[in-house]
Amino acid sequence: MSKFAYKAKKGAKDIIEGRMEADNERIVVSRLSQMGMYPLRIDAENGPVSVAGRFPFSGRVGTKDMAVFTHQFSDLLGSGLTLMSALGVLRDQMENKVLKAVLGDVEEKVRDGVPLSEAFAAHPKVFSGFFVSMVNSGEVGGVLENVLKRLSVHYEKEDDIKSKIQSAMAYPCLVLAVGIGTVFVLLSFVIPKLTDIFDEFGQALPFPTRLMIGISDYFARFWWLILCISAAVIIMIARAASSRQGKYRIDLFILSTPLFGGFIKKTELSRMTKSLAVLLDNGVPILRSIEVVSATSANEVLRCEFEVIGSKIRDGASFSAAIKDNAQFPAFIKNMISVGEESGNLEGALNRIGDSYEHDADRAVKIMTSLIEPLMILAMGAVVAFIVVAMLLPIFQLNLMVK
Repeated sequence: MSKFAYKAKKGAKDIIEGRMEADNERIVVSRLSQMGMYPLRIDAENGPVSVAGRFPFSGRVGTKDMAVFTHQFSDLLGSGLTLMSALGVLRDQMENKVLKAVLGDVEEKVRDGVPLSEAFAAHPKVFSGFFVSMVNSGEVGGVLENVLKRLSVHYEKEDDIKSKIQSAMAYPCLVLAVGIGTVFVLLSFVIPKLTDIFDEFGQALPFPTRLMIGISDYFARFWWLILCISAAVIIMIARAASSRQGKYRIDLFILSTPLFGGFIKKTELSRMTKSLAVLLDNGVPILRSIEVVSATSANEVLRCEFEVIGSKIRDGASFSAAIKDNAQFPAFIKNMISVGEESGNLEGALNRIGDSYEHDADRAVKIMTSLIEPLMILAMGAVVAFIVVAMLLPIFQLNLMVK
């Protein structure tokens, strides 16, 4: 256990300061939220020791593993097993080594009297804030089994979305990689050996051949420099993506791309609105729900926009008023949220928004796969055709001269 000093806001004006013992900062945030307070600052007094540090191989568990885990957990509780027995069974039969080790620690904490949601919160790399908030709402409402079923459906849908994105990009990326590799090898190693043959002709070479030889000569002499520059660019992009400001710029560029950006935005909005609906439907307060959804967003641009919305709601604005002037959210979302608030069915409105954008994302996948694949093939074919034509033109010219 580590000691944390916190400063939190309760109500419109009250600022409360205090101290709390917990395994990590996330548990402090969870406890303060349960007490109706919004944390402004949390500082470790004696050096926080994260429980996740005891698991050197600990990392993120895939959505497919989480879907299986939550589904089995719900079934075990539904069959009449106690919480401790269900955790023991899950730990014994779990194939994922990371999840297996973490469940062992969760079981130990629950045995010592720690609430299940706090035991999960001790492993933020495995269990997201969304998962912890949902489990906490299930504990408070006595409907943990139903909450786990909803989580299972949620993770299954997320895994389905990821599979669609991967399947949409797998073939174009493969074609692009193979094409670039082929052209690089031809220009760097194959064509330079043919240049000597062309020199023996003693005739002026056609412009396409001269251009190809010039490019090939550059590649042959500086291929190592090209590889170094490419590696440096990749490293720079990776470093930029590791900071919030850099990732914001990268995500903003991705969202601005004509076809792929729209697909990513619709996919992320579908996931975020459905996650928000699930949290609200399980009794999680609107402000806490928005904080959880923004924290788990994969897109930094939308994450920042949700943080702005959360700050406006914290200042007393309604959800529809907070999102009204936001440029990243289409009028359809704003109108649906406004109607949902007026009718008292915000969860239903958010679910309909998610379903609509999920349907649009599916259509975008079909359009991308129908356009990108032939365009990639045509582009690679045009490059290879240029190289072949440039190599054959001197031979045709020599034949004409002989005749």
